[in-house]
Amino acid sequence: MFDATILIDNIASGELISEWGFAAYIEYNGKKYLLDTGGSDKYLQNASKLGINIEDVDVAVLSHAHYDHSSGFESFYKNNSKAKLLVSEYCCNDCYFKFGPIRKYVGITKTLSEHVRTTRVSGFQKIDDGVYIVPHLKNNLEKIGKKAHMYRRIDGKVVPDDFAHEQSLIFETSKGLVVLNSCSHAGLHNIFNDVAHYLPGKNVYMTIGGMHLAASSKKDVVEIANKISGLQIERVITGHCTGKRAYNILHNELGDMVELMHVGMRLKVD
Repeated sequence: MFDATILIDNIASGELISEWGFAAYIEYNGKKYLLDTGGSDKYLQNASKLGINIEDVDVAVLSHAHYDHSSGFESFYKNNSKAKLLVSEYCCNDCYFKFGPIRKYVGITKTLSEHVRTTRVSGFQKIDDGVYIVPHLKNNLEKIGKKAHMYRRIDGKVVPDDFAHEQSLIFETSKGLVVLNSCSHAGLHNIFNDVAHYLPGKNVYMTIGGMHLAASSKKDVVEIANKISGLQIERVITGHCTGKRAYNILHNELGDMVELMHVGMRLKVD
């Protein structure tokens, strides 16, 4: 049984609070997982209101090295005494947003990268039965980074981000794979290619996460929709950096297979 609850998203619900970011709590085959924390400790407040005890989390995973997914992990370590945080081997405090002369640091903190329970993983990983981490190391993702104004500072040079630090958390279910990728910077079509490479013969039933389309043109969003339509997937749960405008375009193009995410949303699959 896969049972996920969205703890942080841009859209609030009832007494639950929102922020720019993403966090999801997952229960699967008797274990508890946390993917990202958003940009503060608001995920903890939502978890408490939902009756979720963060101390019970067995494994934590960081999807990629940006502040709006990682800044709550300091509070996670204070409220959980056992779980390791699995981050990509390429996850470092070196990520920037750069637009003309404007350059803003958007990465993880040094204290997070140096914490004793922050554990770097290399390549494809089987975490447990039916649970995997899939890396995204496709060529030419620097073009995506440059278009999105995302950069990294490597060896003293600021270069377009190739998103080598991004990874997907994947669960097997009776209906197929559930792929969680909080921002999908690599692009869903590239992510699906990676999933097919590491987990051949397994269909993807559902994806959960943002698509980094909030600033994209209608033409670009329609192009993404066309690529999704050929991916043989039943459900696309999206929010956060997708943006409401892009969501409306995706829904118009793809119909009810696309669903809008919100804080407190619960997704269950046998």
